[in-house]
Formats: sequence, structure tokens, C-alpha cells
Amino acid sequence: MERAGIDIITDGEMRRESYSNHFVAALEGVDADTPAVIVSKAGRETRVPRVTGPIRRRGAVEVRDLQFLRANTDRRIKITLPGPFTLAQQAADQHYGDLEAMTMAFAEAVNAEVLDLAAAGADVIQLDEPWLRNDPENANRFAVRAINRALQGVKVSTVVHLCFGYAAVVPGQKPTGYSFLTQLADSTAEQISIECAQPALDLGMLAELSNKKILLGVIDLGSPRIESAEQVAARIREGLRHVDAERLIPAPDCGMKYLPRETAFGKLQALAGGAAIVRRELS
Repeated sequence: MERAGIDIITDGEMRRESYSNHFVAALEGVDADTPAVIVSKAGRETRVPRVTGPIRRRGAVEVRDLQFLRANTDRRIKITLPGPFTLAQQAADQHYGDLEAMTMAFAEAVNAEVLDLAAAGADVIQLDEPWLRNDPENANRFAVRAINRALQGVKVSTVVHLCFGYAAVVPGQKPTGYSFLTQLADSTAEQISIECAQPALDLGMLAELSNKKILLGVIDLGSPRIESAEQVAARIREGLRHVDAERLIPAPDCGMKYLPRETAFGKLQALAGGAAIVRRELS
């Protein structure tokens, strides 16, 4: 990432089986060894952990990863965690009997981890919440409250990330708008990270998030083609039509888990190059 020119460095999640399973499997009250199966609205089956008792964090889950990251770069560092709403959406409740109660229990566990990560030296902590769009009715009821509980007491920069799923897992045409996004204006997160390059998102809705910094996805992870720096710059310029430069942070759409290493590196270089072009134009 440093060689590619990235300003804020992440751990990259290389040690984790997935963005969420690594964390949830470490919690007390969760059985990830004998999963249940849930069926999405599209009819797709997913194996998920079962919640069999009170959810509690046994101890730090990602602090060692954060310490390793801090020891290997002098740049600002960011680490990610699954958000409480997504954790609850990806679990089979066999204890609480109430989705909101289970979500808030996950929020408490995430908050304990967030506080430890901040104390260990994280500059930015991101909650990944891709499932907010999957259940907008319940998201409207209690997602912001759960996110705020998960970020309670945190003094470092915080982000909530939304996306439409990994391009390799959710192929095809993506929507041009989120079913749950502008509601995050009421969250305590300082930054909102959204996928824009592949779905060609309608950016007009960002006007309702004027109190937040926006991590704008300008790298299409659904295509193996490496963007040019000028293509990335054009996407950033489009974002600047809706968001002030001081609040806009160019980023990839989502994680690069399914890309070949050389493709991911090239796309990160294009991200840095596009950002440099626009910075020069603004100076």
C-alpha cells in the first residue's frame, strides 16, 4: 500500500477468513462450528453462526493485528470490524428471541473491541455494515442506535461502510441507490464509506449527509481492468460536484479480496494517481 501511494494504511485482513466470521467466532454465546442456514430474499442459502447464549466478548480479537500494522508503517492506520446490524443479520437467533435485543448485544461486544483498538493506536476504525440495505425496515428502527452504541466513547476517527457486496459474490448490475444511507446522518460516525464506481450511484443523495466526510468508492472491483489515473480523477471530480473537497476521501468501492494481487496493486496505484491529479487541480 505504501508503494502504491496510499495515505491511510490498513491491515488488509489477510489473517481473517472473512470480514465478519473471524470476529463473531471469537465471541461467547456464538456457535460458529455447527452453523444454521438462512435464506435471503433472492433465495440464496447462507451458512451462519447460531447465537445460543448471551453475547459477550471474551477478549481482544484484532488488537494483535493492529499492533502488527502499527509496527510496520509510520502512516495513519485504519482497521475494520463488522458492524452490529450486519452481525445480527448474519446470525441465527436461538437465544434472544428478538432481533433488536440481539443486535444491541452485538453492539456492546463491538464497542469493547473498538475501545481496545483505539487504545492500541488505531487512527481510524471502520464498521462494515453491508447488510443495512438488506433489511431497511429494521435498519430504520434501530440500526443507527446500534451503531452509536458500538462507537460509544471512541475518540479516534470512525467510519461506517456500506456496499452492495463483493463483486465476485454478487455479480451483475447493481442498484443506483441505497435503501438505507441518508439515515446515517444521525449516527456518531464521522465518515460514511460508499460503493460508487461499479453501481454508478446517484450521488445527489449525498446532500443529506452534509455533516459527514464521505469515503467515495472510485475503484471498480467488479472489473479486472485497471483504471487509469485520469479515469479515477474523473470519478473524483463527479464526487466533488456533490461534496466539498474537505469532506471527500477517495477510496476503493469495497475490499479487494477476490482480485489477483497485481490487479489490486495496479488499482491502488490508480487511486493514488487520480487523487494526486485532483489535488493539483485544487491547489
